[in-house]
Amino acid sequence: MVKVDTKVTLCGIELDNPVIPASGTFGYGYEFAELYDINCLGTFSFKGTTGEARFGNETPRIAECPSGMLNAVGLQNPGVDAVISEELPKLAKVFNKPVMANVSGFSIDEYVTVTSKLEKEPQVGWLEINISCPNVHGGGMSFGTDPVMAGEVVSAVRKVTDKPLIVKLTPNVTNIAEMARACEAAGADGISLINTLLAMRIDLRSRRPLLRNTTGGYSGPAVFPVALRMVYQVSDAVSIPVIGMGGVSSAEDVIEMMMAGATAVEVGAANLVDPFASRNIIADLPGTMEKYGIRSLREIIGAAH
Repeated sequence: MVKVDTKVTLCGIELDNPVIPASGTFGYGYEFAELYDINCLGTFSFKGTTGEARFGNETPRIAECPSGMLNAVGLQNPGVDAVISEELPKLAKVFNKPVMANVSGFSIDEYVTVTSKLEKEPQVGWLEINISCPNVHGGGMSFGTDPVMAGEVVSAVRKVTDKPLIVKLTPNVTNIAEMARACEAAGADGISLINTLLAMRIDLRSRRPLLRNTTGGYSGPAVFPVALRMVYQVSDAVSIPVIGMGGVSSAEDVIEMMMAGATAVEVGAANLVDPFASRNIIADLPGTMEKYGIRSLREIIGAAH
């Protein structure tokens, strides 16, 4: 049996493997630590965090779809101060690697405030700046659909942290490469994509949208080819690392994303279907690498170009 190397380096920090549970699908980590040792993960991106506590959108805010799901949770979280005082100490007891902090906001000032607070936390390795949430009004995706506004957010948060900034992009744009280039020019150290696709369902009996928010974010296996295409385009457009996500549910999907240009890969909706999904993908990686004659994952990043 040939020993394979699953290690990758993301913005200067080495990961044991490229598998990262995506923000909003893994809580603050310790909930999953009750099920398995989460130190097997490359890292994970914790729940989208805002300046103040948010209850999120009214229910119903989840709907099933063929090959995926809709969510309009709306950034429910306890607020950055509670995350620092309560969630991170609990996480530190079960996770001994740097964690990715997902930063969300409704104004540039809020992004700056949340970033400046999380920046001081030694356990935070990367800051994932979410300018792509489709389920909130007046923030989130409105920053991520305009390259000028996206650049302004990145420039502002860049001034308050030296930690790696990874900007999470929405697929709900005409030119994803333009968005990525604007973020790189403003000081981003990496790009993560895609967030969910804007979508909806209608209840035939009530003749009303299934979600109280009317629309939600579509995720799951059906979006994988769209995500793969955008990762391919963005990795061509920028010289900084790309994290690929969107419908990833197997070790084969991870390898395909990396060949498209991803340095690391986030797993989202699969964690909600099976809480062991990320662990199982990591366990399957070495055998899948051998199957395709891959000795080191670093060698295949961007191989499809």
